[in-house]
Amino acid sequence: MPATPAWPPRSAPRLFVPPPLAAGARVRIEGNAAHYLARVMRAQAGDVVILCDDATGEWAARVAEVGKRDVVLEVAERLRPREAVPDLWLVPALLKKDRFDLVLEKATELGTARIQPLVTRRCVADKLNLERARAITVEAAEQCARTALPELAAPVSLDALLAGWPEDRALFFADEQGGEPAAAAFAAHSGPAAILTGPEGGFDEAERARIRANSAARPIGLGPRILRGETAALAALAVWMAAAGDW
Repeated sequence: MPATPAWPPRSAPRLFVPPPLAAGARVRIEGNAAHYLARVMRAQAGDVVILCDDATGEWAARVAEVGKRDVVLEVAERLRPREAVPDLWLVPALLKKDRFDLVLEKATELGTARIQPLVTRRCVADKLNLERARAITVEAAEQCARTALPELAAPVSLDALLAGWPEDRALFFADEQGGEPAAAAFAAHSGPAAILTGPEGGFDEAERARIRANSAARPIGLGPRILRGETAALAALAVWMAAAGDW
């Protein structure tokens, strides 16, 4: 007797779409996503597509129509709710484009709730294409079966960040000059938090002093080795997730 096919198929393509999704709703897919479904995946009527809306969770849908420039899907059923993620922000200084792309991608995979890019004096970049950055986070979430996207904020200066920092959110500052070991600091903390990491050239002395003067700042060390900006951000995030029991 043949085995019953898995529902939904593990090979079904995944897409994020605007909320809200609901059983019976019809969703029109256009642009690059429609091209992907129709031309790359060669979707046909009846095929299954997994949809997420970053609000209600993950849904199975079936292809209803395949047009020249769009694909219409009919939502069948919800598979799981939007996943819970720890209340952790990542505040990485801007890096060279390819390195910051890596931070965006892997921070999404690891489950940070919010990414707040930062501009410091030694940053080699001071701008970020938010539309492109958002596309990177969405693609990473789709590839890793995430049901939640990180909130992505526009870059801000260090002064603006510190001036508006919420007092109830701990700001773990990855200081290359050292601090409390990150694993111990994270394990001892409960409540909202953020991790602040620097650019390729590190923070200058004035910036370091301003950060340490903030009442929410908690300097941490990331081990005996000097880490590149992208490595520091992702290593710290991984340690946090382990300490939070998210792994």
